Amino acid sequence: MTALLDISDLHVTFNTRHGRVTALDSVSLHVNAGETLGVVGESGCGKSITALSVMGLIPAPPGKIAGGSIKLNGEELTTASPARLRALRGAEAAMIFQEPMTSLNPVFTVGEQIAEAIMLHQKASHDQAFKQAIALLDRVGIPSPDTRARDYPHQLSGGMRQRVMIAMAVSCRPKLLIADEPTTALDVTVQAQIFDLLNEIQRDFGAAIILITHDMGAIAEMADRVAVMYAGRVIESARADDVLDHPQHPYAHGLIDCIPNVGKGDTSLKEIPGVVPPLHLLGDGCAFAARCAHADARCTREKPVLTDHGHHPVACHAIEEARL
Repeated sequence: MTALLDISDLHVTFNTRHGRVTALDSVSLHVNAGETLGVVGESGCGKSITALSVMGLIPAPPGKIAGGSIKLNGEELTTASPARLRALRGAEAAMIFQEPMTSLNPVFTVGEQIAEAIMLHQKASHDQAFKQAIALLDRVGIPSPDTRARDYPHQLSGGMRQRVMIAMAVSCRPKLLIADEPTTALDVTVQAQIFDLLNEIQRDFGAAIILITHDMGAIAEMADRVAVMYAGRVIESARADDVLDHPQHPYAHGLIDCIPNVGKGDTSLKEIPGVVPPLHLLGDGCAFAARCAHADARCTREKPVLTDHGHHPVACHAIEEARL
């Protein structure tokens, strides 16, 4: 199957006060039409930078795509003109940002903001676009959509604003939908509703979804495949069930262990010691070595490569040497 989105050996750098740092290092991902790829990891692991790279939204300067390829439906995006990227955004690929209050314009009604994308990409009149916006608000479960379309973002609850973001993202039926932490700061019941809505949208529109999250529970709920990222690299990649049931990398183990197993009476909260290292302090070895109980001298001096060691691809010297 030809991938709808194919990211190959992607490198992204940023100029900082510490010099040039690498935010993405040899990232390779793909997602097929109609499937959900979960991209998981702590804050600072490179998940959102990967999404912004796909959307052509890396701020330049200070950021730069320094190498690699991003192909959407076979079209290379890293060399596309700004005008071509603007045409693709919304029409072919759309993104749901993690904080709708800062993503929605506070001085325009939500209906006008949805209608703007429809007018731009579908060449519809204002009245036609606004009617479609009301229909989309109804589709994403907002009550009294004709009234709510005339409300401003601050007049809506957090869950409603997130639904507005989803309505805006799917207004032109893009083939690829990127959801960047779409349930941040929402109540648990509202989170479940948002995930159900994304599943319905995918089923009805046939869109591929990239779900960016730090929540392994969300991965279990939504994803067909998962890529675990750490310090700007993909360190494990497989079908979601394989990673959840048989995690190989110590970091993936740690993420899953952080989920309390209430069903088995275990309500204790576990943590992964330490933090993701600052990008300018990354050395030549494995970025997880300082937090890993299985690290040895090789881990501190040699960067592991994502390789299939019999179960699924993982970047870990301890697995390669059968020390786990």
